[in-house]
Amino acid sequence: MDLVSPVVDVFNRVWDCTVKRSDPIRHLRENLQSLEEAKRELEDISRDVESNVRRLEEQQHSRRTNQVKGWLEAVDRTLKEVEDTLQRGDQEIQKRCLGNWSPKNCCSAYKLGKDVIKKLTAVKELAIKGHFDVVADKLPPAAVDVRPMEKTVGTESRFSQLWRYVQDRSVGIIGIYGMGGVGKTTLLKKLNNKFMDANHDFDLVIWVVVSKEVNLLKIQEVIRKKVEISDAMWKQMDNEDERAAELYKRLSNKKFVLLLDDIWQRIDLSKVGVPVSDKCKIVFTTRSEDVCNHMEAHERFKVECLSPEVAWELFQQKLGKDALSSHPEEWRHAIKLLQSYPSEFPGMEDTVLLTLKFSYDSLTSDILKSCFIYCSIYPEDHDIDEDEIIDLWIGEGFLRDIDNIYDARNKGKYILGSLKLACLLETGFESRKCHVKMHDVLRNMALWIASELKNKILVQEFVELSEVKSSMTNWKEAKRISLWRLNIEALTESPSCPYLPTTTTLFVRDTHLERFPNNFFRPMCALILLDLSSNRNLMELPAEIGELVNLQYLNVSFTGIKTI
Repeated sequence: MDLVSPVVDVFNRVWDCTVKRSDPIRHLRENLQSLEEAKRELEDISRDVESNVRRLEEQQHSRRTNQVKGWLEAVDRTLKEVEDTLQRGDQEIQKRCLGNWSPKNCCSAYKLGKDVIKKLTAVKELAIKGHFDVVADKLPPAAVDVRPMEKTVGTESRFSQLWRYVQDRSVGIIGIYGMGGVGKTTLLKKLNNKFMDANHDFDLVIWVVVSKEVNLLKIQEVIRKKVEISDAMWKQMDNEDERAAELYKRLSNKKFVLLLDDIWQRIDLSKVGVPVSDKCKIVFTTRSEDVCNHMEAHERFKVECLSPEVAWELFQQKLGKDALSSHPEEWRHAIKLLQSYPSEFPGMEDTVLLTLKFSYDSLTSDILKSCFIYCSIYPEDHDIDEDEIIDLWIGEGFLRDIDNIYDARNKGKYILGSLKLACLLETGFESRKCHVKMHDVLRNMALWIASELKNKILVQEFVELSEVKSSMTNWKEAKRISLWRLNIEALTESPSCPYLPTTTTLFVRDTHLERFPNNFFRPMCALILLDLSSNRNLMELPAEIGELVNLQYLNVSFTGIKTI
């Protein structure tokens, strides 16, 4: 009996060991099913974590934690290994079902069973670890935020000059100015994006769109996000001065570039909280050179219109050469429409004229606005003599509140200077005297505004007698009529309208006219200004000229008229 007990004990131990070692083989099917279920659960958890992480990264400028990143990589590796194990498990089960299983496969089956159990444990552990309190951390603001922009044409030389100013350590404030739509904002965007790849030692590049009405809080709000002042801390600051002090403290420790787009008046940088030092650059765009003065810009950078050659290249690029070479009749009609009635051209009023009108609206007085619109009475691309236009303004009564002619002319010079500072007029090409010039698009805007104000200006140049006759039906709608370089020697008939009560101004200049028909001026009872200069063949005026009782200005210089 004493001999039997040890034998039985050894047998039991061997049996238990054998049974346990055979578990991976005996329970292979059940373990494979459990592994498949655990795999699907881990895939669901992984998708949820990945979705949450991507949402935070895309919407809240965050980055996944290292823990989450490592977990997702481990999940990806494990799932690939599990897929391989499941495939081998399916093959093993199929062998058994077909009776193609023998003891010689016992070793490999055992290894497979052990691998299934190991993978099952790993998958369950990863599933447990996949419940994170934090999946992504907020990133600090980027030093430079890229600004989307289209490909530019013909801006390389002007940008190179601007970049030289930025690199010059003696230049702290740079003003970019020019008429509306000329490309100032595009140039500023290009400068912003240059900091993405250029070598520089600035910590921050800050972009702020200011627009017409200055909102200091809005400017401060943009800057505080770049210097990482929290929402909670910002809300605790009760007033503008507290916010400015905190911004000043943060910015004083950094080298930064502040880009201010579209400013219309001086911005007090100290009230915003922006230090002006040799560690910073401030670059702004404006339509007014005067704003450059008020902002104390160290360098002023005027953006001119593209040359005709570069403008044509840009036009071809936007439209495509195939479209340019098709439908010539439509192109001729479009050109005629742009020359005669630009506001009626599709998109012209909404996208061009209204945008440019901001410059007109920003003029500080009605006199400035009236004098600007009046310049459109000259033909396209015409150099305007400064003394002449001032005399015309005086004749029209725009400067009637001035005591004497000397002061009136000084006021006229001031108005011209103001319009040039506002980039609504530019220096003309004529060198022998002081001349100004109005850009074609600005002239179109002025004519459109005059029409909107019921002060329509009708301008014709290089037209035949038939065109003059056909346009006479529209004279009753015009406040000012301007006829230049007519290809005719005589007007054969008077205006078709018997009465022109709103027409106060008539230009007939630089023509081959020899005479006016009788009664030509009789309908123009409200005429204040009559300019007939440079009609060298004109020898006399009709008798009814004496009936123009409201006439204040008559110019017959450079004509053949000897007496009136």
